[in-house]
Amino acid sequence: MALHPQIQQALRALADAKLPAIEGLTPAAAREQMNAMAKARGGSSAPIAGTEERTAPGPGGAVPLRLYRPQAPGRRPALLYFHGGGHVIGSLDSHDAIARNLCAGAEAVVVSVDYRMGPEHRFPAAVEDSWAALTWLAGAAGSLGVDPDRLAVGGDSAGANLAAVVALQARDAGGPRLRLQSLVYPIADYGLTGDSYDRYAQGYGVLTRAAMQWFQRHYLARPDDAADWRASPIKANLAGVAPAVIVTAECDVLHDEGVAYAAALAQAGVAVEHRDFAGMIHGFFGMAPMIDDAVAAQNYVSAALKRALA
Repeated sequence: MALHPQIQQALRALADAKLPAIEGLTPAAAREQMNAMAKARGGSSAPIAGTEERTAPGPGGAVPLRLYRPQAPGRRPALLYFHGGGHVIGSLDSHDAIARNLCAGAEAVVVSVDYRMGPEHRFPAAVEDSWAALTWLAGAAGSLGVDPDRLAVGGDSAGANLAAVVALQARDAGGPRLRLQSLVYPIADYGLTGDSYDRYAQGYGVLTRAAMQWFQRHYLARPDDAADWRASPIKANLAGVAPAVIVTAECDVLHDEGVAYAAALAQAGVAVEHRDFAGMIHGFFGMAPMIDDAVAAQNYVSAALKRALA
C-alpha cells in the first residue's frame, strides 16, 4: 500500500528540514537531534494528575525514572515504559507525550525508564537497568499507590525490545507477574533480518536500513550478541510469557520482525493482539495528534492496557 497522505506530508516537512541522517552523526549529535525533533513536533497531550522524578537502584548506579499519575482515583495499575531510539538515542523527554497519553488513556501510573545506552554502556546494560526498574516497581508498589498485581511493561522500537526481554525474564524468575506486554514496532531480531529491510531501506523516514546498522554497531558489544535472546527476543523460548499487544507499521524496516514476533508468540500459545497500520512509517506512534493513525494506535494500546489491568 502507498504511504498515507498524512505521512507523505510529514516526510515532505522532514525533507524540507534537511536534517542529517542518523548514521552520519555521532551518538551525542543524534540524541540532540531526536530531542529537538520531539520538541518541535509540539501538540497537546492528555491531561494527567502530575509527574514526579524517582530513581531505582541498578547495577550501574541509580536508574532515573519519571512517574506519571492519572487523574483516576485510588490505587492504580502501572505500566513500566521503555523509550525507543535504537538503544542509543531517546530519553524521558523525547517520549514524554507518549507516556502522558498512555497514562491518561489506560488510567494507569506510567513509570518511564531512562536506561543506560550504547555506545557508552553497551549490551546488556540496558537490559540490566530495565530489569532493575521492574523489580523496583514491584517492590515499591505499595508506597507508590500502585497495585502490585496489576503490572504491565511496554515500549516502542528499542523500548519494545526491552519490554519483551523483561517479560521473558519475569517469566523465568517466577515474577513479577505481568498482565500484558505492549510492543510497538519492536526490534525482535538484532540480526536485522526480514524482507522489509529491503522494501523500506530508505525513503520512509529517519529509520533506514543504514540507521539500524548504525544502532546495531553502537549497542551490541560484539556481532555475536545478536544471537543472544536478550538482544533478539525472537530467539527465546516464548512459552508462558505474558500476553502481548503488538503494533506494527507497514512501511517500516522493522515491520516483518514485528509480524514474526506476533506469530511466534501465538505459536508458543501466548495470547496476542496484533494490529498492522497500513501506510504508516516507523515512529508514527509518537506523532499524535497530527497523524490520525497515531491517535488510533495510542488509543488501541491504551484500551488493551485498560482491559488487561482491570
